[in-house]
Amino acid sequence: MRTLLLGANGQLGRTFLDQGELAARGELLAASRDGVLVDGSRGEVADLSVPESLPALLDRVQPDVIVNTAAYTAVDRAEQEESLASRVNGEAVGALGQWAAAHGALVIHYSTDYVFDGGQSQPYEVDARTAPLGAYGRSKLAGEKALRDSGADHLIFRTAWVYAAHGHNFLRTMLRLGAEREELRVVADQHGAPTDTSLIVDASLAALDHWLAAGSVERRALRGTHHLVASGATTWHGFASAIFAQAVSRGLLARAPRVLPIATTDYPTPAQRPAWSLLDNQAFQRRFAFALPDWREGLDKVMAGLARSTPTAG
Repeated sequence: MRTLLLGANGQLGRTFLDQGELAARGELLAASRDGVLVDGSRGEVADLSVPESLPALLDRVQPDVIVNTAAYTAVDRAEQEESLASRVNGEAVGALGQWAAAHGALVIHYSTDYVFDGGQSQPYEVDARTAPLGAYGRSKLAGEKALRDSGADHLIFRTAWVYAAHGHNFLRTMLRLGAEREELRVVADQHGAPTDTSLIVDASLAALDHWLAAGSVERRALRGTHHLVASGATTWHGFASAIFAQAVSRGLLARAPRVLPIATTDYPTPAQRPAWSLLDNQAFQRRFAFALPDWREGLDKVMAGLARSTPTAG
């Protein structure tokens, strides 16, 4: 099996490479926008902002599986750059699907809670009505539709509140600000389940293994959209408080800042965020026989890893 990993320098792509399990399943080719990987080595060049460039890469590489972790993720900037976000998150995904449909390849693609408006008060099921609030959500929904319409075999995994020990994310921002400030104001009326990239990778590999072992009838049942998020629920304020409690107990911070709860209206942003980002993950757990644990377990593992690799705070 030959696998092409797109977006290898992003949070999720880096975790796929760091964990090494995808490479253990066959030949792995990693791609970034300029072909340079985080460790300085050379990979394939895959610029999703130029969708018309992708078929030539795919023709040359001939992957059996395309894992697309590349995306335009600047939620606020997307309000001014919707055409670029739509090319990367929409048109490029359609190009991947069209090639995969013609060559019998599987596309594993990642989407987002932002395809929903966040207006309900129970976890969103996969077939719930989509209604993006902004440009980023519209671009991701366009990618889902383009991949479905391509006719390719595909697994679309919607996830939310993604973070890792590396990259740009809420956890790393909180640790930086917590070391600098005595007090932080954090939104407390948006709800979700923080999901670490290691869980996404492990669950994706379990789903891929399930797919590879399945016959044609079962594959038709597996094909489609799934919700891949940690279990449980919190708010950004609750997540921040849990991060600081762990950071102090593990010696990453000498003291925790005060974390004051605020409303979304107290922290205006160009793009409107869904107030309710909880996705129902029960069907994923049943279909792929893979448990998605409470978000606190993922945070504990990430913080333990940071503590092993970081000098303790003075």
